[in-house]
This record gives sequence, C-alpha cells and structure tokens, in this order.
Amino acid sequence: MATAATFTWLGMVLAISFLEAPVKFRAPGVTTVIGLGIGRLVFRALNVVEVVLAMIVAAAVLVADVPSDVGVALVVLVVLLLVQLLLVRPRLNRRADRVLAGEDLPRSRLHLAYIALELLKVAALLVLGVLLLA
Repeated sequence: MATAATFTWLGMVLAISFLEAPVKFRAPGVTTVIGLGIGRLVFRALNVVEVVLAMIVAAAVLVADVPSDVGVALVVLVVLLLVQLLLVRPRLNRRADRVLAGEDLPRSRLHLAYIALELLKVAALLVLGVLLLA
C-alpha cells in the first residue's frame, strides 16, 4: 500500500508540477490571470491529494515492520510538504490574489522556492519508493 501510494504521489507531482503547470501558459488565449486561476485550483486539489497520500503512506509504514531509513525518508518528505503548505503556498496565494485583483507585479522568487521544494519532494519520493521496494 505504501509503495503504491508513494509512486502515485510521485506521478501526480511530476504530471502537475512539471507538465501541466508550465504547459498551460503556452495554450492560446491563456492569460496570466486565467493561468493563475486554473493553477490555484489544480494545486489546491493536488495538495489535498498529497496530504491524503502522505497519511496513507504514514499509516502503512507505522503498521509495517520497515527499516528506519524508510521512516527517515518519510519524515523528510512530510517536512517538505509541510513547508510548501504552511510557508510557501500561503504567500503564493496572497500574491496570486493581488495579481487576480489587477495588480501588475514582477515575477516572484517564491515560485522558484516552490519549484525547488517540488524537486526535493520528487527526490524524496523516489528514495522512499525505492526503499519501500527493497
């Protein structure tokens, strides 16, 4: 169960963060405002699913006899997710509110922080998935 949830989570992050998010802005007629509106909905949904998958993985790991490195990988993954959800996303949401309200703002470095966290999360998911397969 933990392995399936981990690789499902990995696939969702890769598909949404590294495929859907950048591609949507290349579609004809998609303005920054429309892209932001879509992105907020998509990432909110992704984050809800991520929390559910994290709980599934954690529950499965807690009831199974797994090596300690699995627990460490899971803790790292959960910390990365919490940093995104509690520190970065709220600031990105406030910025998006301002853009959606019509403010003309320069590009934000917060997006780079979010992308860096996504890359770290992908690495953590890969490590956790491989450890669970072993």
